[in-house]
Amino acid sequence: MEIIVSKTPSDLGQAAARRILRLLSEAIADRGEANYLVSTGASQFDTFDALLREDFDWSRVTMFHLDEYVGLPVTHRASFQRYLRERFTDRVHLKRAVFVDGLGDAAAVIRSLSEDIAAHPIDVGVIGIGENAHIAFNDPPADFDNEAAYHIVDLDEACRRQQVGEGWFASVQDVPQRAVSMTPRQIMRCRHIVSPVPGARKANAIRAMLSAAATDPMVPATLLRTHPSFYLYLDTDSAGLCSEEMLRP
Repeated sequence: MEIIVSKTPSDLGQAAARRILRLLSEAIADRGEANYLVSTGASQFDTFDALLREDFDWSRVTMFHLDEYVGLPVTHRASFQRYLRERFTDRVHLKRAVFVDGLGDAAAVIRSLSEDIAAHPIDVGVIGIGENAHIAFNDPPADFDNEAAYHIVDLDEACRRQQVGEGWFASVQDVPQRAVSMTPRQIMRCRHIVSPVPGARKANAIRAMLSAAATDPMVPATLLRTHPSFYLYLDTDSAGLCSEEMLRP
């Protein structure tokens, strides 16, 4: 694990973007193409902005994404597919974009996604960390043993409050209760994992992630610490509750 602390969210986004593009470039140099897994949410704004400012040929990259609310139309402002189209896929020329469909038949959606990602192992996974330390929509206690690629999960209260706090929904009651989410096991199959986590709202989660025992399902992000190529990008706010010793793993 490597921890990089930047002064501002913008600096964090630039640093994370440089790492992401370097790792994607390595995969393209090796195989002629790359597979890229992306997160959404307010915490990823600066990283996406920084990626778009770089001169990079996206035409050899296939993009997958982590999760989507069940039953939320693509027209809703909180739809992750809408988020990705507006902030990324409509602004670059990807080889292919694979979206999670939260409106289709769940079993068929999961089967299709699972087959696709098995044929396209992820080179670089960008994994956000929630205020409750979730990864994707795997809230605590997370299932670390499920070997499937995607599954249906129930969203806990803390996760739903975060979505309201970030402005995606007017109230907790408006947040869908279920989502299609990539499993922790599938996340860990990424060749490299980059986690951009800015902001004071994430400080408690980062402290818990770095201080709890590794692979604690009550702090799902602890699983990332066991990955052989994991890069955690923080700013001074998200790292604000951590000791210097915690930030030097």
